[in-house]
Amino acid sequence: MELCPRWSIWTHMEKGTDPKLPADLRKVLAASARTKAQWDGLTPIGRRDFVSWIESAKQPQTRRRRVESVPSRLASGKRRPCCYATVPMNLYTALKAHSKAQAQWKQLSPDERRDFIGWINAAKDPDARARRVEESCKKLTAGKPHL
Repeated sequence: MELCPRWSIWTHMEKGTDPKLPADLRKVLAASARTKAQWDGLTPIGRRDFVSWIESAKQPQTRRRRVESVPSRLASGKRRPCCYATVPMNLYTALKAHSKAQAQWKQLSPDERRDFIGWINAAKDPDARARRVEESCKKLTAGKPHL
């Protein structure tokens, strides 16, 4: 299930392989054998979440901060980035207004929720994110738990 070209990591995960590492993250992991070993110890979904979290940064400074924080997060035992896959406020509000969509949302697995959230957050333009929120609600209302 490829959501959009920017989210090609989903295609890799579907095939059972690891997500493609962005160059900046690859550089940070290569700088320390310990960090690389900790990274390799993550589940494929955990690695996917870190890559998605980094890729979802809207500002270059935020992305750099996230990449630079990976070694310390791994060293402290983090298996996933903090606060990743939090329901965006606009989706949360839209779900409250669509009771059928909200009921379907509650039945989704964490991975299915993460897919919706990742797809919505991948849109950099606020109008595009709003359209994706509405499209998500329509799909959920129609009983379609997948994008």
